[in-house]
Parts: sequence; C-alpha cells; structure tokens
Amino acid sequence: MTTATIEQRLSEPEGKQLEFKRDLSSPKPLMKTLVAFANTAGGQLIIGVDDDGTVLGVDDPLDMEERLTSMIADAIHPRLLPNIELVSVGEHTLVCIEVFLSSARPHFFKALGEENGVLVRLGSSNRQAGLALIQEMQRQASGTTFDVQLMPELSRDDLDQNAIQQAFRSEQLLDDNKLRTLRLLVSYQGRLVPSVGGILLFGRERQWHFEDAWIQCGRFRGNDKVEIFDQTDIHAPLPQAVDDIELFLKKHAFKQAEFGAMRRRDVWSIPLTILREAIINALVHSDYSQRGSPIRIAFFDDRIEIESPGLLMPGMTIEDMKRGVSMIRNPVIARVFRELGLIEQWGSGVKRIFSEAQVQGLPEPHIEEIANRVRLSIRLATPVSIQQSASVTQAESVQSESRLESRLESRLESALAARVLLILQQEPLGKAAIARELGHKGVSGELNKQVGNLRQQQLIEMTLPEKPNSRLQQYRLTPKGQRFLQDTFKDSQ
Repeated sequence: MTTATIEQRLSEPEGKQLEFKRDLSSPKPLMKTLVAFANTAGGQLIIGVDDDGTVLGVDDPLDMEERLTSMIADAIHPRLLPNIELVSVGEHTLVCIEVFLSSARPHFFKALGEENGVLVRLGSSNRQAGLALIQEMQRQASGTTFDVQLMPELSRDDLDQNAIQQAFRSEQLLDDNKLRTLRLLVSYQGRLVPSVGGILLFGRERQWHFEDAWIQCGRFRGNDKVEIFDQTDIHAPLPQAVDDIELFLKKHAFKQAEFGAMRRRDVWSIPLTILREAIINALVHSDYSQRGSPIRIAFFDDRIEIESPGLLMPGMTIEDMKRGVSMIRNPVIARVFRELGLIEQWGSGVKRIFSEAQVQGLPEPHIEEIANRVRLSIRLATPVSIQQSASVTQAESVQSESRLESRLESRLESALAARVLLILQQEPLGKAAIARELGHKGVSGELNKQVGNLRQQQLIEMTLPEKPNSRLQQYRLTPKGQRFLQDTFKDSQ
C-alpha cells in the first residue's frame, strides 16, 4: 500500500470496507470484522488508528504481524489468508489487514460456533447472519441462484398460464419450448417442473410457497410512520405489480398542466420515471429466500422509500451501484422482465435513477442497508401533503372514471357490462362478489346475461373453465379485455 493510498484511507470514515483499531487489546471484535469482510465485500482493517482517524501507530509491528497470523489461523474457519502489511505514516507504523471477498464463504468465528459465528458487514458494524442469509451465501459461492432452483413437487399446471399470456400480451398459450427458454419450466426426471423464478413470477399459489413475495404500499401523513393514511397489499404477478404500485403512487399524487410551445404537458408531483425504475429494480433484485417481510413502498410528504429484502450482493457496495455495476441476484426474473421490455440494459437501472434525479433537479437519492434490507429513498422536489394531493386528484379521478365508463358503455351497449369490466380490472371475482361491488343484493338475471355477453366477446373468462359450476368460480379479464380497456382509456382522455 502506498503512502498516498493509506493517507486517503485514513481520511475516510469507517464503513462497509474499512475499520480502524487502536491495538490488539480486544482481539475478538477484530476477528469478527475480518469474518464479516470475507463474507460480504472484502475490506481493510487498519491497526494503530483511533476511531476518529488519529494515527497512534503500534509499538512492535513485527511482533503484532506474527501474532495476527497465528490468531487468524486459530479463530476463523474455513481458513482465511488475508494480506498483512506494515505501512509507515510519518513517524508511526501501522498494520493493515486486507481481506478480499472469499470464494470459501461463509466463514465463521470459531468462538461463536458454526451456527452463530457467521457474520456480515452492515455499514460500519458486524451483524450475525441468519440461516436464510447463510444459505444464500453458500449458493452464491457455488455459483447458483435461488430463483433457478427446481420445485420438483410442482407441475406445469402450477404456473398461471393466463397471467403469462397477459404479461406477454399473447392470444395463445406460450408453448413448453418458450417456457423452458425463459427457465420458467425446467426438465426434471423426464417431466417439466417449475423453477422458483417461475413460481415467483407466475405461480397460481405463489404465497403458499413464498409467503413474503408480495408488496406492501402505504401512504403516511407527514414525514414519518406515526400515522398511516392509506395502504394496500399487492399480490399480483410480479410484472403486473409494477403497474399496480404505480397506480397506488399516482392515487396519492397529483398532476398539473404546463403549457409551452403551444402544447399542454401533464406533470406529476412525483418523479414517475425514477420511481418506476426503482420499483422494477426492487422486484428484480429482492432476495425472495428471506422470510419475515415483503417489499415495502412508503409514500411520505417529502419522499418515497422503496425497501427490498436482502443485503447487497457479495462484493457489491453502494458506490458500485451508483456507477452502474450490477450483479444479477434473480436471473430468471431478470430475463422475463427484459423480455417484457421492463429492463432495457443490465445494470443500467440504478445509474439511470441517479442521472434522472440530477436532470430533474432533485436531491440525490439515498441508498442504505438496514437490517437485512436495502432502502432507496427518493426525495420529492416539493412536499406533497395529504390534503393537497386529495383535493387535486379526487375531482380529476372522478372525471376520468366517468369519461371511461361512458365510453365503455357506448362500445359495449350496456352500462352494466361497462361497470363489470371496470370492477374486474382490479382482481378476479365471482358473480356474488361482482354483485356486491355493484351494490346489488344478489346476482340478477341481467348480470348473468352481461357476464355471458362479455365472455362471448372474449373480454372476460372463467378462472376454472374445467369446472364451470364450481362455487369457487371467478371471472377475470382476458388479454383481449385488458387491451380493450387500455384502448378505451386512451380514447377517453
């Protein structure tokens, strides 16, 4: 290490890849840090420096070097071989221990045992890794990922073919070859079974297998989580969830008209292009093997926070992310999102978020690792209060929905059919539930008729076509119905 390099490191604060120690009087914390460095992103531990960066030096650097070599060999497993270097700063000598991200991870501190001694680096502190994180480290070290794993207890029928059709805007079911190319299906003992990624993306009962693979959205009053104003839970297939999250954010924002060059331009009070990139990034890079909490979107008056389960990938730092360095945690999910046009280029999302924020004159987004999650905070140009957004959007929303319903009624030649179609755009429902949404006491003959007409026009379909009289029967929009609604919405603007 050169003098210029060590002086630069001494001017930096302690963090994910840097820690200072005065001496070897407390060797256990030092060993824990080396374990955490090896398991997370590598780092440098410099002995002979106070916490505030004051250079103190060490009394007998050669003896310390020898003791460290012996201590590391005895205290850490699997065996760790860091670089230990003596560096002069003025009249002082420092001992610098450099650890690289280890291919033999997870390492553990023997004094705590194999179960409790695996540590990871979180900011400038060390944290004990749970079982899910240990398993993730083992997969990454062996070159495998969670979402490519097979689910041999399931079959092709456990993928929601209609959800796949809607996502790919296809009139026909995707054949097995296409599903295998996307790795939604994988060959196993002479049959096709879904991958973890396939179920996470399009599983019929995704939450039965992955109970935390959903999105929690909340609008809070003010700038903290003391008072929640509105919330929704999104359980849609991941590609559809992008639009559902955006709709929730729009619900609590407002747009204003700007006029220039003889044209009107609607400007939202929140940076939608940045937020969409951030949402997609969270859905693609979340660690779905983690248990305990879903992806969270929190809308405050002054900012929007997007939290996704899982720490940064091993070897990655926040600065790497800003520069556009990317590591794919979920290749199956990422491949499908790219096929759908939701991802333009690998690794460009976070860099584009920061660039776009600069172009729009917004404060730089803030990324941090907290507990077992990554949080991205996006500041708003101007705070948006609950009263402000509600007063602007309520009238606009009522007018927009009224225009859409009127146009649908004209095209379908039925006000009831128009309302049924609008209700089913939210989620699949049975006839009794549709009747309740309409404010009816029961399923009328006219409702039966219009549901039949919509099916005949292939705008809606049964969720259980093989059991038409099942009490669990529901109805949902077809891809044709989705396009019909979208086209009508555009025409009504």
